[in-house]
Amino acid sequence: MIGTLNAIVELVERDPAEPIDAARFAREHATTEYHVRRMFSALAGMPLSEYVRRRRMTLAAAELVRGAPSLLDVAVRYGYGSVEAFGRAFRSVHGTGPAEARGSRA
Repeated sequence: MIGTLNAIVELVERDPAEPIDAARFAREHATTEYHVRRMFSALAGMPLSEYVRRRRMTLAAAELVRGAPSLLDVAVRYGYGSVEAFGRAFRSVHGTGPAEARGSRA
């Protein structure tokens, strides 16, 4: 079980902006998507989708603090179709908006 958890975390880390195909991952690991999602939630303490969303927002925040040229570029890179949707997701994870995070760099 831990090996499967590590494999799915590695999949997310390989390219965080890519959508996770949990059904394909499950087939490749000889199990079901239901089992993968349940196991991930039990071991990680959060659903797979929430882990992916939080990981993307963490990477996006790091880019903004480093001085990413455009909020739209960052939003699109992490799978959001608009700056508004990205801003809502960012605020729900970090408690501040992306523009404020970008302005807070030292």
